[in-house]
Amino acid sequence: MQTTDQLETLLAGLNDPQREAVTYGEGPLLILAGAGSGKTRVLTHRIAYLVATGAAQAGEILAITFTNKAAAEMRERAELLVGRRVRAMWVMTFHAACARILRAHADRLGYTRQFTIYDQADSRRLIKRCMEAANVDPKRFTPAAIHSQISDAKNRMRDAEAYAQMVGSYFEQTVANVYTGYERELHRANAMDFDDLLGRTVNVIELFPEVRSAYQDTFRQILVDEYQDTNPVQYRLLELLSGERRNLTVVGDPDQSVYGFRGADITNILSFEEQFPDAAVIRLEQNYRSTQTILDAANAVIANNRGRKEKQLWTELGEGDPIHVRELDDEHAEARFVVGEIQRLVDAGASLSEVAVFYRTNAQSRVLEDTLVRAEVAYQVVGGTRFYERAEVKDAIAYLTLLVNPQDAGSFSRIVNSPRRGIGVTSVARILGYANTLGASVWEVAAEPASVPGLGAAAIKAVGRFMETMVALRERATSGEASVAPLLGAVLDQTGYLEALRAERTIEAQGRIENLEELVNVASEYDATEGEERSLSAFLQQLSLVADADTREDDKGVVTLMTLHNAKGLEYPIVFMIGCEDGIFPHSRAIEEGALEEERRLCYVGITRAQRDLYMTCARQRTVFGAHGYAVPSRFLGEIPDSLTDRGEQQARGRAGFRERLTSWPASGPAATAETGGQSLRVGRARANPEPPAFALGEDVSDSKFGEGTVIGLEPGGIVVVRFRRDGSERKLLSQYAHLSRR
Repeated sequence: MQTTDQLETLLAGLNDPQREAVTYGEGPLLILAGAGSGKTRVLTHRIAYLVATGAAQAGEILAITFTNKAAAEMRERAELLVGRRVRAMWVMTFHAACARILRAHADRLGYTRQFTIYDQADSRRLIKRCMEAANVDPKRFTPAAIHSQISDAKNRMRDAEAYAQMVGSYFEQTVANVYTGYERELHRANAMDFDDLLGRTVNVIELFPEVRSAYQDTFRQILVDEYQDTNPVQYRLLELLSGERRNLTVVGDPDQSVYGFRGADITNILSFEEQFPDAAVIRLEQNYRSTQTILDAANAVIANNRGRKEKQLWTELGEGDPIHVRELDDEHAEARFVVGEIQRLVDAGASLSEVAVFYRTNAQSRVLEDTLVRAEVAYQVVGGTRFYERAEVKDAIAYLTLLVNPQDAGSFSRIVNSPRRGIGVTSVARILGYANTLGASVWEVAAEPASVPGLGAAAIKAVGRFMETMVALRERATSGEASVAPLLGAVLDQTGYLEALRAERTIEAQGRIENLEELVNVASEYDATEGEERSLSAFLQQLSLVADADTREDDKGVVTLMTLHNAKGLEYPIVFMIGCEDGIFPHSRAIEEGALEEERRLCYVGITRAQRDLYMTCARQRTVFGAHGYAVPSRFLGEIPDSLTDRGEQQARGRAGFRERLTSWPASGPAATAETGGQSLRVGRARANPEPPAFALGEDVSDSKFGEGTVIGLEPGGIVVVRFRRDGSERKLLSQYAHLSRR
């Protein structure tokens, strides 16, 4: 026990709500910690206060978070307050805590205590073997797609039997079959995957009362960081461990719940007071990071969400400058503005390291990267790789390179089994070795695979099919056609590369598809250049020069580029949020799937990363998969009051046009829909003088994507408002380019 003076020293510097949270006594506690409100400080000081007052011994404290980095930071900061006693505490991630419990009790579930933990690569290899045993075609359903479904089922506490009872499609039945075999083989190998660490811990605590009692007695106080990111199995684990004492302190912010695609369930934090009716709720609303203008903008945007707990961020740091909102002609003008503004800020005394640029998808970084390279501004990509270093981009370039240079063994080796065609490393080595022996090109040898010594029948067939495709593509590439974009599109299609990515059915695969679409945009821009003799060879040379420039270093700091998801938890004095257009941000997929509120939370996260200056930009037109289309300002921009921005300082045309465009477009995003490569891309072709609507009010119409509907409104500029029967949605479409027909 510490003295009153010592406790006051511990509490010094805390504001009133922070102090209330730190000194809270027994029972459940929900701390709603707004962005930049000092939640880690509160957590670590509460840990120290519990120890200092004797409410819990060091070994009776379980403090859980999601990442090793966050756990290490919490442990270090707690050690500064309690000293070496922190070593007796369980300050770790969910998975680390569960692994520790299972090392003591896995034998109760039929494992040995020396069980193996499979990482993602191990799991997918095993799933692939189970798919082969179940005669599943890996080209139709990939191991990644099936693993994603199994992982989601485990995080929802559905075992193979429970999942099998819920199937509603052929794909789900396939997953159920593989899931059963996968579980059997994992147990046979005395192994658990990462999801099992959570699920099996819940199993052992539920099934064995003595184990449950032991850990409930051990953990007198449980503290959880980032509670809004917990999934159902983590929720159940905490419920079991807190037991009758119910000394559960959770810290989180439902307004920053942006990982639904990973299985996070926002209802865990929203329903905390239902699970614990006597829970105390403390709101940390004072922000120590941003200006009041930035916080007011964040408050205004997030207020449009229904699934949240009310709070208002405020600060003592002052009002600050208005938010800079800019609408540019296209993505290139947007990039030039951002880079030009960065250079102006640096000239005014800012450091490059103070600047971050956020975007919704990785593919958006390409135009900005190219512009930064040309301006000789150093940058880094956080949470990802530079555009031209991404595996799928390098694969596509390797395909084109081999068409230009059939002797390029490196490109051949990279793509001959990408996507997977059943051509193993040994087969590739035999082809390369035979080419070297003959002094022939790898292309010539691969074109006659049956002549390669030691090449198996299956490999001969697979290489033969691959080369048939490549020969046809090379004939097109050497036919004199100057356009690169159509050729690249044909390569991605005819080689099965895009098809394989679509078959994965994962968020990561979707991101790779978007990167390839952006590479097609690069080719389209090249095709549109004038005054130069265009060729595939010249295009590849241009790419290699840009990629080489990407590797330069600068000792004066670098601009940081990242997706909005990767920005969570970070802060920068100067932030640019680019691509603020409906269909880009919010993403078209989120709009279609009803995930708009999570997109708005992502916008809230992005805004609250900025400390001093915030720029939000959009483009009037943007190129998607080689198609130039109208872009519509994001509804999130429309949710920020004009009084918080510098819109009033812009040219009258820009202001009036921008506000009109914000209010004249629907929640469904940009005007028309174009089907490209199996994906719905919302674009509308640019047109100087759109004709009046060609349809009449009340007329029944049909759309190739949305189905049958009725015209319920007509607006200037050729806009038709249609209510579609299938989902009841109302969409505004440009009649000139929408896929509408009379019924």
